[in-house]
Amino acid sequence: MNKYTISGSPHVHSTENTQKIMIRVILALVPALLVAIYYFGWYALRLTIVSVAACMLTEWLIQKFLIKGPLTINDGSAALTGLLLAFNVPANLPVWMVIVGSVIAIGVGKMAFGGLGKNPFNPALVGRVFMLVSFPTAMTTWPQAQPVFEKGFFADAVTGPTPLGILKESGLQEIQQMDHMQFVDMVLGNRGGAFGEVCAIALLLGAIYLICRKVIDWVTPLSILLTVFVFTGICHLINPTVYIAPWYHLVYGGLILGAFFMATDMVTSPMTLRGKALFGFGIGVITVVIRLWGAYPEGVSFAILIMNALTPLINKAFKPQVFGVVKPAKN
Repeated sequence: MNKYTISGSPHVHSTENTQKIMIRVILALVPALLVAIYYFGWYALRLTIVSVAACMLTEWLIQKFLIKGPLTINDGSAALTGLLLAFNVPANLPVWMVIVGSVIAIGVGKMAFGGLGKNPFNPALVGRVFMLVSFPTAMTTWPQAQPVFEKGFFADAVTGPTPLGILKESGLQEIQQMDHMQFVDMVLGNRGGAFGEVCAIALLLGAIYLICRKVIDWVTPLSILLTVFVFTGICHLINPTVYIAPWYHLVYGGLILGAFFMATDMVTSPMTLRGKALFGFGIGVITVVIRLWGAYPEGVSFAILIMNALTPLINKAFKPQVFGVVKPAKN
């Protein structure tokens, strides 16, 4: 006699879990990390190790002694937060500042809301913005990229401006006169900036891997990049003596890192395709406004956090229709 088992949802199961997803994202960031170590040597490796360890330790301590619930540091989310936080800081940042940022990222940005899946803001960006506000000089003192085989793995970092910093302070003519800051250098990572964001090719390789493995979708990143390209392109056409060409904005700063690895966070981004498109559009517009007319040369982190706050409203506005329910006809 055949028996039917009746149970509540979900009825469709998958072999996917949080740990596998986090591991794939970490693997996707490995090429960018290797390039960072190539250009910044021991400093990049040291900050990465410290940031990941501090994030994991902070989460373990909070769960062990404050929340006293099941430990989740093995799911990889704390390690990923530490890796992304490290990618968003200068390679020569003092270690203790990274530890402070890690505590804020996990303690305030994640665990204060109940842990993974309940945080409204991207934890790594919470830590990064906190450090930017608290330690503005250290967070905007950028080491220049120098291959380790030329200077040595443990050589002292030589600081200098970033392309966006030059653009903000000196204008378009100054950045056009600097031979070492050509477009190819921007793509390959031979420039100053946060060590995880410098190499566009390495980040795009990781992004392609995540899209192929269906860890992230292409809607949000494409919406961000197109919005930035179109709006900066319009400004460039209106006044090319003031505004740089739009393709430079795509590789300058942390736009690619933010678009593919932080704006696509499953917890803090919208659920529907239309919602994700609007989410990306908002990030792109805010980024352009801050870059061109704001006080900071870079605006990706602020843009993502602002749109994170609007995610619940976007989800409500673009709520998918319930299967089997017919919408009432409009009069």
